[in-house]
Amino acid sequence: MNLKSYLKEKFVSKEFDAQLDKIEKPVGSLGYDPWGFNAETNKVMLALFKGIYNKYFRVQADGIDNIPAKGPVLIVGNHSGQLPIDGTLVGYAIATREKAPRIPRAMIERFFPTVPFLGNLLNQAGAVLGDPVNCARMLENDEAVIVFPEGIRGSGKLYKDRYQLKRFGNGFMHLAMQHNATIVPVGIVGCEETIPAIANIKPLAKMLGIPYVPVTLPVVLPAKVHLNFGKPMKFEGGDTTEEEVTRRVEQVKSVISDLIDKGLSERKRLF
Repeated sequence: MNLKSYLKEKFVSKEFDAQLDKIEKPVGSLGYDPWGFNAETNKVMLALFKGIYNKYFRVQADGIDNIPAKGPVLIVGNHSGQLPIDGTLVGYAIATREKAPRIPRAMIERFFPTVPFLGNLLNQAGAVLGDPVNCARMLENDEAVIVFPEGIRGSGKLYKDRYQLKRFGNGFMHLAMQHNATIVPVGIVGCEETIPAIANIKPLAKMLGIPYVPVTLPVVLPAKVHLNFGKPMKFEGGDTTEEEVTRRVEQVKSVISDLIDKGLSERKRLF
């Protein structure tokens, strides 16, 4: 018995296994899709993450059914927390929802695939290098894709800047328009407190060739996380000026800001 089979037998219950088998996810004869996704690895990762989602971060997900059951979807959220915890929590919520669960793909920073073993593991769990070509191909394949238009600007923000949205790139809007994809905004509250950073050692980050070196505690704090999914948004393609594209991006950003405010108002305590 190989390690993957052992972990599945030990941690994936028959009920959870059957539940995830209901999600259609075409893979090749070797069990992988073109981006490295592997259904068995994904099951193990989700099973291991179940307790973290429910007991450590005690996630409250509202509006999860706003994500269409089929077709190309971009789940667009605010980025935070130094590590890709936010995308993992969003992905778990969608993959385990009661009605029409989906296994979304998360666009990750170019840094993570360079870490030994981590890149392959993230790919097998469903993450994909955050490249416009990858995203376009997945939308053509009717995938649900998690994107963070703030990029590094969001994930590496300091605690004093928490919940202040950074500049959004326009790329996700161009992709949504070109591929007739639905946009579902999500406001994520709580991840800013999981790894609060008070400074970023930029010279060291540059020397190491990584996005940032935060000055923070060497632990992930158990902040309660609120995920608020907004109503689906559709934007027609065609001959659209870049000014109009930017206006549409700001419209999505404004909705996310409102969803963040909703999560902050609902939050009774940090931990």
